[in-house]
Amino acid sequence: MYYCCGVTEKGVMPHNEDALLIKDSVIDSGSAEKNLDVPFIAAVSDGVSGERSGELASKMCLELIRDMGYSGEMKLDEELLAIHRRLAEYSESDPEMHNMQATLCGIAVDEANNILTFNVGDSRLYRYRGGRIRQMSRDQSLVQLLIDEGAITSEERSTHVHRNIIFPVFGNVKSAPRIDTVKLEGGMEYGDLLLLCTDGLSDYVSVLDIEEVLEMPKPLKSRLDILVKKALDNGSNDNISVIAVVYYE
Repeated sequence: MYYCCGVTEKGVMPHNEDALLIKDSVIDSGSAEKNLDVPFIAAVSDGVSGERSGELASKMCLELIRDMGYSGEMKLDEELLAIHRRLAEYSESDPEMHNMQATLCGIAVDEANNILTFNVGDSRLYRYRGGRIRQMSRDQSLVQLLIDEGAITSEERSTHVHRNIIFPVFGNVKSAPRIDTVKLEGGMEYGDLLLLCTDGLSDYVSVLDIEEVLEMPKPLKSRLDILVKKALDNGSNDNISVIAVVYYE
């Protein structure tokens, strides 16, 4: 009932601190395509820039989520918070891994096709429906807080001096993250597409450009490759990761 495609690319960076989870597969390089039965989880994770072992944090975070064996009977927020604690404990036990951290954004689809979204940090979830993109997650960042308070406009987000400041994420040894776990508003209809991405894409490709690419009569993998190339052409200096999930009957 679901088809999922994902791409993760180191871009101009020397190594990749992003990773993808598509049901039972964690990918930290290249791409993957799967037809999915329920239940499943799809997610992106971005090792926090400037922290040690970001690439290990993102991969380990997604491996722990994969291994928990998701079902609709779980209290997902509690399970995710337990994974945060395991990452924090691991990093505290090894000086070489001190304070390794990662963002997390994803969807969890249960046996009845109910969809929970979860988010920590500034990776994003969009829904593409009827030719239009809508952001379904909320950035946990200083600039988003300033936008909410009316101190800056949405257009100032990408150039603001504090655009890289985010709230505590997975693995933070000083503060637990706030895990936004909510039912997907409006659900998912036939023909919908859910797009998960790290900020290496969302900071460099506009919503209008994403819509234009997703409208193209090309295979989904080709469209994701075009999005990654657009981010690079627009000067992305970060790793770039994107997952698309489509529903069909």
